[in-house]
Amino acid sequence: MEPYKEPWYATALRAGLELVGWIGLPIALWPHSIPAAIGVDVLLIGVPAVFQTPGDKPGTNIAVPGWATVLMVLAELGGAVAAAWLLFWPWLAVVVTALAVLTCFTELPRWKRLLAWQRPVRA
Repeated sequence: MEPYKEPWYATALRAGLELVGWIGLPIALWPHSIPAAIGVDVLLIGVPAVFQTPGDKPGTNIAVPGWATVLMVLAELGGAVAAAWLLFWPWLAVVVTALAVLTCFTELPRWKRLLAWQRPVRA
């Protein structure tokens, strides 16, 4: 897989929504369950930091197929939308939801590349 150059706006949208999920979900869960609040950040931050698709970003800790990376991004976007609806005014939650849908469209070229069948290379 050749290195992928992602557009800046796709990266910015995804990163902004990741922050909403990383910060918002623990805040929303804290009054109900402190272990859940900590666990959600371990899942949303830790799992993508450890498991990566080779060729998607520089460096790979534990290699996973492209579909796993797509699912991790969808989980991050879902976390941001859930946090918005739990914490924000409804109009702002609608904005976050619309940005998450827009992010899915900006991610399509990357996702198509990640989901494309690649023939294993033997050394």
